[in-house]
Amino acid sequence: MVMLMVSVMTFAKDYKTVVFTTTPQMHCENCENKIKGNLRFEKGIKEIQTSVPDQKVTVTYDPAKTTPEKLCKAFEKFGYKARVLKDGEKVEMNKDEKCDLM
Repeated sequence: MVMLMVSVMTFAKDYKTVVFTTTPQMHCENCENKIKGNLRFEKGIKEIQTSVPDQKVTVTYDPAKTTPEKLCKAFEKFGYKARVLKDGEKVEMNKDEKCDLM
């Protein structure tokens, strides 16, 4: 029993979550896949969730390996600009913007 508790405590990490919005905005599944497919190679990322209706990219990461600032710069590598959303901030979808991936 003690061995089990020690192993569980050893693997527990202090992960953090940050929510971004992007420019250009996400319009479709291809946009989501582009973001997920490129961000997954960044150090410290544990999980990526995207939402086209909410215009949010939620990233769970290991703060010992990366920061929100580094993650913002990572978006630029594949043609996006990202900014961290404040708690409760909503993003309106830009209906005039066109998707290059559709």
